[in-house]
Amino acid sequence: MTEPHTLTIDRLSLLADGIAQGDAGRVYVAMALPGEVVSGSVEDGRMATPSILTPAPDRVKAPCAHYRACGGCVLQHASDSFVERWKAEVAETALSTRGIMAQVRAVETSPTLSRRRASLSGRRTKKGSLVGFHARASDTVVEVPKCQILHPDLLNALPALHTATVLGASRKGEVSFAMTLSLAGVEVAATGGKELEPKLFGDLARLAEDHDLARLSWNGETVAARRPALQSFGPARVTPPPGAFLQATAEGEAALVDFVRTATTGADKIADLFAGCGTFALPLATGAEVHAVEGEADMLAALDKGWRTAPGLKKVTHEARDLFRRPLLPDEIDRFDAVVIDPPRAGAEAQVAEIAASKLARLVYVSCNPVTFARDAERLMQAGFALDDMIVVDQFRWSAHIELAARFTRA
Repeated sequence: MTEPHTLTIDRLSLLADGIAQGDAGRVYVAMALPGEVVSGSVEDGRMATPSILTPAPDRVKAPCAHYRACGGCVLQHASDSFVERWKAEVAETALSTRGIMAQVRAVETSPTLSRRRASLSGRRTKKGSLVGFHARASDTVVEVPKCQILHPDLLNALPALHTATVLGASRKGEVSFAMTLSLAGVEVAATGGKELEPKLFGDLARLAEDHDLARLSWNGETVAARRPALQSFGPARVTPPPGAFLQATAEGEAALVDFVRTATTGADKIADLFAGCGTFALPLATGAEVHAVEGEADMLAALDKGWRTAPGLKKVTHEARDLFRRPLLPDEIDRFDAVVIDPPRAGAEAQVAEIAASKLARLVYVSCNPVTFARDAERLMQAGFALDDMIVVDQFRWSAHIELAARFTRA
C-alpha cells in the first residue's frame, strides 16, 4: 500500500482526466477538475480513487446514478458551462499548437436523453445476462437502466438486448449491439455472437417481433426487417445499411447541417466527401447540385434511393471511392464551387493535400478529432485558406469526444 499523495490539478488531458505534477512526474487523476486539491494513492502514474480535499467551483453532483461505475461518461462531475468551455479550448489549443489562432464561435450541446445511436455490450452470466457500457479502463459491463444520455426509446429496448445476449452470446464471448433510433423505431445490429444457425435465426426473428424492433441484424446478416429503418436527411428519407454511421443526436445533426448549408450558400455545385448516406448531400441538394463521394457502396446506394424518391431536389451524383488511397485530384475539385468534407478520426491528409493544390475557394470541414483537424487546417492555411468560422457540436455530452465544423475560404 503506497502512501497517499496530495496534489493540485493543473489541467485536463484530452481524455478529461485531471493532470497534476507529482514527485515522480505527471499524475493522471480521474474525475478531477483544474484547481482541485486531491489526495490518494498513486500507482503507475495514476490516482484511481481520489479524495477531493478542495473542490473546484465548477464541481457539481453527477446527474446519473451509474456515473461512478460506468465508463460511458467522464465529465458529469463538471458544470455544463465548464464542459462547454473546455471543449472549445481543446479545439482552440489543437490549432494553436500549429500556430493557428482561432476561436470557437459557439458550442452546440445536445440535451440529455437525446442519443439516438449507441453501442452497448452484452455478456452472458450464470443467472442470465449483463448489458450496458464498459466500466472505466475495464472489460466489466455496467448496466445502465437509468442512463441520462440514451434516448428513452433506446432504454426501452434494453430488454431485447438481454434476450439476444442469452440467445446468441457464447459463454466467454461478448456481443456488441449497435442501437439506432430510426423513424420506424429501434434497430439493432449485433456483432460478435454465435454463428447464425437456423434455430438462432428463428429465435432472433421472434425476438424482433416480441420487442417491436424495426430491424435486427446478426453478424452482418439481416434477421428481421419489419419496417424500413428510415432516417430523414432534409426532404429525403433514407434507409441506411444495418449499423451504418449516423450523427449521434438529431439536435447535433441539425446544428451541423445548418452550419454546412450556411457556409455553402450561393454555391451551385458542391462535392460532399466522405458522404456516408447523405447527411449533408441530401439537404444541400435543395439548392445545389451535389456530387457525393464515399468508400462504402451500400451507403451510396441508400443515398441514391433516397434522392430518387425525394421531391424537389437538384441532381445528386455519387461515386464509390477510397479517398485515403485515391483522393479527388485538383482538376476534379476545380469543377465545384464548394467542398464539404467529413472524414473519420484519422482526418483527410491525402485529400487535403489535393484540395490545397487546387483552385477551390470554399471548404467546409466537419471533424470528430481536433488533433487531425488542426494538422489538416495547417496545410490548408499554408495554401492560402483562411479559417473564417468554427463551432463545436457536442453530441456526446459528458464525454471527452469533441466534434467541430469549420469554414475555410481563400481569394
